[in-house]
Amino acid sequence: MTLPTNMRQHAQELITQIPGSSLPQVVAILEELCRSVDPIPQTLPEQQQEQEQALLPKIQRKLAPEDQIRLAYLRQQNEREIITEPEHEELLAYIDRIEQQDAERAEALIN
Repeated sequence: MTLPTNMRQHAQELITQIPGSSLPQVVAILEELCRSVDPIPQTLPEQQQEQEQALLPKIQRKLAPEDQIRLAYLRQQNEREIITEPEHEELLAYIDRIEQQDAERAEALIN
């Protein structure tokens, strides 16, 4: 699915205005929309197919399993209110990283 340039730019501008806490929901909606559309048609020019294939790693990127385990631990410590200051800083760094990846994923989905 290819959007006209002006629609793509408008969508990207809207994404930059979304609060970080809402990005996972926006990404989930965009992923669902993309699943409901036919896969990349084989009639697309080869260059466009290559460009879309290059976006897939950003769309499918996830935290490594060890990072997921560490993040779950830090969240649990935070919920129990027994998190140390270094752990809290680490948790904030994970949150920033995830929000950045969600923004990149949303932009790749739009593209």
